[in-house]
Amino acid sequence: MSVPVKTTSTLAIISLVAGILGWTLLPLLGSVGAIITGHMARGEIRRSAGAIDGDGLAIAGLVLGWGSVIGAILSVLLVVVFFGGIAALLAWLGLSGQLG
Repeated sequence: MSVPVKTTSTLAIISLVAGILGWTLLPLLGSVGAIITGHMARGEIRRSAGAIDGDGLAIAGLVLGWGSVIGAILSVLLVVVFFGGIAALLAWLGLSGQLG
């Protein structure tokens, strides 16, 4: 009696690697790649009816990818709010345009 061998989803592995790259060397490309391949891997794993493993890897890639994207968006918003607050404060004090 042979036991069926479960394989790990290649897309799940790619998602995890891309998610790690999204936090290190390729911030935008790696994060988008992790999100796309993570969703593709989860679909592939669901459709395989238990023949393919790697759901945890796909979820880890998705978390890393989305975490990087959300962190970038929050960073941009923080910078805009910070400098916008300074500009509003200077305008309120009547110092706007007198910095040069």
